[in-house]
Amino acid sequence: MSTNVVIGVDLGGTNVRAGLVEGGRLARVESVEVRSRGTEQDVLDDMFTAIDAVMTGAVAGLGIGVPSVIDLKTGTVHDVQNIPSWTEVPLKARLEDRYHLPAYVNNDANCFAAGEKHFGKAKPYDHAVGLIVGTGLGAGVIANGRLYSGVNCGAGEFGMLPYRDGNFEAFCSGQFFENVHGVSGRELHERAERGESEALRIFAEFGVHLGEAVKAICYAVDPEIIVMGGSVSKAFRFFQAAVWETFRTFAYSISKARLRIEVSETENIAILGAAALYYDAQAG
Repeated sequence: MSTNVVIGVDLGGTNVRAGLVEGGRLARVESVEVRSRGTEQDVLDDMFTAIDAVMTGAVAGLGIGVPSVIDLKTGTVHDVQNIPSWTEVPLKARLEDRYHLPAYVNNDANCFAAGEKHFGKAKPYDHAVGLIVGTGLGAGVIANGRLYSGVNCGAGEFGMLPYRDGNFEAFCSGQFFENVHGVSGRELHERAERGESEALRIFAEFGVHLGEAVKAICYAVDPEIIVMGGSVSKAFRFFQAAVWETFRTFAYSISKARLRIEVSETENIAILGAAALYYDAQAG
């Protein structure tokens, strides 16, 4: 990994966090509240405030993760979640005009995958998937050691693949617990920790669905490792047996023998993942 000093930015609907990544570690973080109902310029100013607080003369570039659809050629973000004024913002150009440094923009799931490749459990692997199992099911793909985003930043949208009477996201995220069983993932996790049999049964049922998603991922991109993040992944020990039991029916024995599934342990992965966009670009 490059030792260049980089700033990673995680933009959300509540806060924007900017971190200075130096020597492969997060040296400083600044968090600023976002005026999510403000104008386009209001939100940009909030982001600039966070970046300015960690900027130094040694910074070589910036990366930013945004929950939106992105035109990767221009770095323009479209219809950013929870920020109504950001319907079409040329974010890459705004950043480069202000800081006179190369800037890279991608969505949050792709940043997670890039972050795990450069800082986390996917580091030793050239083919990996970062799978965010939370309120939704998002993913990013690492192919031949590089982030693969597709032409419209849509690669890795495994949650949108048709499954049963809906799609994988409906069965392989917190939506499953809420919509099918009327319970939040947090409450279910707490009940499972107490050993309640019904909670354990629901997690096992969930694991079957996630195991089918893992099969679809492996047929599509054939990774060496899947690294899971997101709120639901914290309960992995309650559904991992069901995932692996379901994956046993995968057609290719060599894949069954080689695949690894791990849970991310990388702190501040959203910031590090955004910074990793710069390192990924340099690898090309």
